[in-house]
Amino acid sequence: MRLNPDGMKSTRLFQIVLALASPLPSLPASDWPWWRGPQRNGMISATPDQDPPVDFADSRSVKWTVDLPGRAHGSACVAGDRVFLPSADETAKTQSIHGFDRATGRLLWTTVVHRDGMNQKSNRKESWASATPACDGERVYMSFVHGDAVFTTALGLDGKQLWQTRISEFVIHQGYGASPAVWEDLVIVAADSKGPAGGAVCGLDRKTGAVVWKKAREAKPNYTSPIILEAAGRTQLFLSGIDKVTSLDPRDGRVLWETAGATTECVTSTVTDGKRIFTSGGYPKNHVAAILADGSGTVAWESKERVYVPSMLVREGHLFAVLDSGVAACWDAATGAEKWKERLGGTFSASPVMVNDRVYAANESGEIFVFRVAPDRMELLGRHKIADEIFATPSIADGRIYLRVAFLEGERRTEKLLCLGR
Repeated sequence: MRLNPDGMKSTRLFQIVLALASPLPSLPASDWPWWRGPQRNGMISATPDQDPPVDFADSRSVKWTVDLPGRAHGSACVAGDRVFLPSADETAKTQSIHGFDRATGRLLWTTVVHRDGMNQKSNRKESWASATPACDGERVYMSFVHGDAVFTTALGLDGKQLWQTRISEFVIHQGYGASPAVWEDLVIVAADSKGPAGGAVCGLDRKTGAVVWKKAREAKPNYTSPIILEAAGRTQLFLSGIDKVTSLDPRDGRVLWETAGATTECVTSTVTDGKRIFTSGGYPKNHVAAILADGSGTVAWESKERVYVPSMLVREGHLFAVLDSGVAACWDAATGAEKWKERLGGTFSASPVMVNDRVYAANESGEIFVFRVAPDRMELLGRHKIADEIFATPSIADGRIYLRVAFLEGERRTEKLLCLGR
């Protein structure tokens, strides 16, 4: 375990810079403005306005649908009166961002961010638009692999491109799906790569795209998104994978602490109960690990379960997960003691999301499961086939679920964005 004493405190210079920085615009609590939702943990609290449906058999639950071009796995970013979604069309050779009216699904604009450049070989499950956009209420941010590099682009709410920054060289191993994270005056982007130049994580000025800080990463394949959480009494930026778990200061990218406790290739996003962080990975070994977030590097417990792609959830002292193999599981967050396991069915890539004690999870075969969780049991509330494929994670805002799905007709595959509500 490596601890950086200098990284444990902010310098006077950065205190001055942050004091002058423009604050993050206020976003409604009912928005889903970036990957894993407003709290970056896949969870929201149920309110009278934030109560999504359980029964999808009733056709009235479909509020609107829109056709999408190409093939992509990026989830919906829901902010203000807009829904933002990326796409990749290999026939047209374009990578784009679309803006939709949140109430009706009407297409407001489409901005082509890149043309051509989709020339590297990737995993058959992967897409060229697998990250989720982020919105700060003023701009929309998205990262794509284009050619031999990762680029992050900012658009205005009207779809006009404002800036574009090259992050680093990138050699595809399985694919790229690290979503940008908006934090204070920064957009934080990760691009772990197996290429000879390695990868990078960096903080960009969200107004201009200028690189504020940049940290090199080892030359190994990895897929996690940067996640900023409050843990052990401070704000920490977490990255798992490349055979370690890393905590950075999101202000300047300095290492707060780093420890062994992850496998090489990780996909899931870190979650926390405030005292521990929970990471998981799937190659070359399967693991779920609980690590104290205080910088001691202590691994509180570890399991050999395969939670490789779907991210986990933490609620009231318990860790919940849907394994890639279609099994829902619960562990005591402090000890790792298994509380229960129940088979759902199918293979899962999308991450589950939670509304109070209800979990919404979609498998690759187009089924969506709704189940209530408690420390001693789970209760299946619904299982509905709504499409032929689902790889994107549901986004929940104002009691509505925004979900990218696909339908198959012979060899023809088409995608749609669904808005589901009561």
